[in-house]
Amino acid sequence: MTSRALLLHQIDTAFDAKSWHGPTLKGVLRGVDENLAAWRPAPDRHTIWELMVHCAYWKYTVRRRIIDEKRGGFPLKGSNFFERPDGQAKWKAELRLLNDVHRSLREAVECLPVAKHDTISEGSKHTYTQLISGVAAHDLYHAGQIQLMKRLAGEQGLASFK
Repeated sequence: MTSRALLLHQIDTAFDAKSWHGPTLKGVLRGVDENLAAWRPAPDRHTIWELMVHCAYWKYTVRRRIIDEKRGGFPLKGSNFFERPDGQAKWKAELRLLNDVHRSLREAVECLPVAKHDTISEGSKHTYTQLISGVAAHDLYHAGQIQLMKRLAGEQGLASFK
């Protein structure tokens, strides 16, 4: 497997492709409605919705570094974590945003010359390979959090997830 193929495999199996490790980020979001997405398990804790947008933001950030794009192109105001309003239309739109940002990241990885994989990205302390494999690990980290939140919501009678 080439380094490009391996990086694409990592981001895809963390996000939406069949994987050996369990649910992907997209998989744990399947069946989550806007009410569960907006549920805050405790004060000062993030919602599923906030975690999902956070993942989209970091996919955007890695993509931006790969293509050497200036900051400011993410469609939502802010950075890192975003408080989200309730609303079915916004939830569905932001799920689409996550998918679109992943597809855009994937395209950037496909176009990144292999010779640059082990070079440090402009404005970063990390190589492109580290950024790309890191964003895959980031998806899985938050997928695990979301899965636990769904179970907690089920135990509290707020959802029927197991």
